[in-house]
Amino acid sequence: AAEVYAGNVNSTVGITTQVTTNFWGYTTQSAASGSGFIYSADGYIITNYHVIESASSIKVTLYDGKSYDAQLVGYDESNDVAVLKIDAKDLTPVTIGDSDNLNVGDSVIAIGNPLSALEATQTVGYISGKNREVTTDSNVVNMLQTDVAINSGNSGGPLFNTRGEVVGITTAKYSGTTSSGASIEGISFAIPIDDLKKSIEDLQTNGFIRSAYIGIRGMDVDAVVVDTYGLPKGAYVESVEPGFAAE
Repeated sequence: AAEVYAGNVNSTVGITTQVTTNFWGYTTQSAASGSGFIYSADGYIITNYHVIESASSIKVTLYDGKSYDAQLVGYDESNDVAVLKIDAKDLTPVTIGDSDNLNVGDSVIAIGNPLSALEATQTVGYISGKNREVTTDSNVVNMLQTDVAINSGNSGGPLFNTRGEVVGITTAKYSGTTSSGASIEGISFAIPIDDLKKSIEDLQTNGFIRSAYIGIRGMDVDAVVVDTYGLPKGAYVESVEPGFAAE
């Protein structure tokens, strides 16, 4: 774990944002913060979308203390990932690993900025579960479950395997108490990096996600239509667009 930290702490960044809101004619600003990691030597940065959501300005701070204004290149809200760009070069990027090869019980390591005050903090734990469906802001995201300590400010930071490869992005945790009053401890989540590789590549290259497109126009056939017209219940294809997959 000490070798993973030494090899990657310079690739982990802090992210601070300013969020401007208008409330009954008054403009207010609030600050938010999180973590991220260097994806390429020429200044591409990866973090969670919810870290920079609605931000009017974004600042990235490296481990050596240098700060840069960041541009939002693109984001994928459904997968809670965002790509930023800073005007820097010769940075030290992380090595991207393979989250599909993780097993329950494997050791994992997180580096981030918990509580927005404890910069470059490392926490260590294990993979506790895979393929957990976690609801975040109405989106259901596939997650790795870990017992790595994750707190506010860790969001968007890298989760490493013991070879020092990024296998996930730390995103959320369960906290508080259950309905029976029992305290919730040691349950945190990270988005598997394999689920994000295509999104990151698309965002870096195009600034948006290239989604699958069938090429049909359709409508739902509900119970009223079934009773009125005797059609089978389901989806009704109104038209097919020439040249696309459905044709």
